[in-house]
This record gives sequence, structure tokens and C-alpha cells, in this order.
Amino acid sequence: MKLSPRDAQAFFQRPDPNAAGVLIFGEDTMRVAMKRAETVAAMVGPGAEEEMRLTRLAGADLRKEPALLLDAVKAQGFFPGPRAVVVDEATDGLAKTFGAALTDWRPGDAQIVATAALLPARSALRKLFEAAPNAFCAALYSDPMGRAEIEAELARAGLTALDRDAMAALEELARGLTPGDFRQTLEKIALYKIGDTTPLSPDEIALMAPASVEADVDDVLHVLAEGRIADIAPVMARLTAQGVTPVTLVIMGARHFRMLYTIASAPGGPQQGIGKLRPPVFGPRRDRMLRQAGRWRLDRLEDALRVIMETDLALRSAGQRAPAMALVERAFVRLAYMARAS
Repeated sequence: MKLSPRDAQAFFQRPDPNAAGVLIFGEDTMRVAMKRAETVAAMVGPGAEEEMRLTRLAGADLRKEPALLLDAVKAQGFFPGPRAVVVDEATDGLAKTFGAALTDWRPGDAQIVATAALLPARSALRKLFEAAPNAFCAALYSDPMGRAEIEAELARAGLTALDRDAMAALEELARGLTPGDFRQTLEKIALYKIGDTTPLSPDEIALMAPASVEADVDDVLHVLAEGRIADIAPVMARLTAQGVTPVTLVIMGARHFRMLYTIASAPGGPQQGIGKLRPPVFGPRRDRMLRQAGRWRLDRLEDALRVIMETDLALRSAGQRAPAMALVERAFVRLAYMARAS
């Protein structure tokens, strides 16, 4: 049976005890491993490894000896309780092996948890689990984590006291991180909040969030939007050393100034304008964006967007001979001077 993303999350948290098995596959190996661990923990509970109620098999071993899977499913343990067989790196070549195990599965046998890389729709293994009446198939795609996944990770980390703004900040953070990095960030936040009963705030989330190249790009955009001409060259040198491309700088510069224009041009004022931004902006960055929008006139913001667009066209021009990064830096200096003149 094929699981939708919402049904899959519910299954990972509370697997069907009458299911013979589940196939979890996807391009993000960390995400697949996290969901596999979550499913197995819910199936067999704590202590399964020590009580030998959990068997781990590799796909390569099954290709050499297919009987290992059915033997592990039917084996009787010394300790009472549910049992599971985990098979990593399953492939289409094992479809018949899994098919035999699912057909012979009976209540009381060990449940099968198989993981695989991204499988196409025509995959024999995927078709097997989707068509089997006693098995499930869950595809994990490289999409940002949904609210249900975020809430599950919060519960696992023990973070229950947070307000609406903090939840929105976490949703924004999840859009920029892999599930594994997001989980590690939550663990760091949980350690930071030990003994602190106050609700988690957006400022604390920003403090614990991992540094990234995008944050460094934001630095140079704040610098030029605030007219700090002397700071442009050092930040640009750091971004160049990190391998940030001129096109990336122009794209993110255009996004930043469009956000400022949205804030400044709102009929109800900047506070209403910043509320229209998607994804939303919180914490110190929100206050900074409001200050920047307040110092720019609308006609100056229009001129700034025009400069960025001209620079983008120059970068994409086949006849352009000037160094690309020099073009971007010159445009950014012009923007910084415009900020001073606003």
C-alpha cells in the first residue's frame, strides 16, 4: 500500500502491528535513516537490540544468500516482545526475495523494515510493496520538512514550550536545513534550554541556528542596504573565498531589495508590509529589515532594483569581458552610495 506523506508520518510514529513490512526510500539517505530508526523504535520498543529482537541485514548479503531474510522473519527469540528485521540498501534485484517473505509472513513473525535509495515508479521493489496487501511503501522526497515532521522532532527533543513566532521561526529554519542538520540544531537548543522554563523565543533559535554561506551573503546585503561602503570589500573577499558565485549574489541581492520594497510600499505602513513577506521574517532580522526599509525612499528602491537587473543582464551577456565579481562589487558600491543619499 502506498502511503501519502501525511499517512507516512503517522505510520512512522505508530506502525501497524499487522503489517508484514514497510519500504522506506528516498534520495536523502539521512532522512531515510531517521525515519527507519523512528519506525523501528516504535515497532519493537527500547532494549530490542540487547534482547536480540532486532536483526540487521545488508542488501548485499541477501543477494548472496536470499534465504537469510525469511530465516530472520521466522526465527523465534529467547525474549518475548515484537521483533523486526531491518534491511538496508535494498534494490530491485531483491524483489523476489522480499515477495517470498511477504507472502509467507504470518502474525507473530518479525516485521520487515527495508530502506532503499530513490526508486523510479517502474521499480520492481517499489511496485511489490505498493501492491502487497500486508505491506506499506513510503517515498521520502527532498522537500522541506512539514509541520508534522517538525512537531515530531520537537517532541523527540523535549521542546514543548514555544510560542507562535518561535514555531514560525523553526519552520523557516527547517526550509534551509536538511532533516539531519535540523535535528542536531534542535538537540543543541534543547541543551541550551535545560533548566530554563521560559518559552523558546525566535532570538534563541537564531542564536543556535548553524552559520551558513547564505548568512554571509545576508551580511553583505545588510552592509550595502545600510550604506556601509567601507565594509563591502572585506565581506566580498570572504564570499569569494567561499566560492559564492556572482550570479548568486545578484539573485539574493534582488530578493533582498524586493523585500525592502514590499515593506516600504505597503499601504498600511512598514509593519503591515513586513507581515506580507513569505517566508516570514522574525527576531533581530525583522527589526533590521524594518530599519533598512525606513531609510530608503520608494524611488531609490526602484533605482536599486534597476541597478541589480542591469548587472544581472551584464553577467549573462555573451560579449561581457569584465570580471564578473568586479561587476557585482561595483554595483553593490553604487547601492551603498544610494543608501547614504536616501
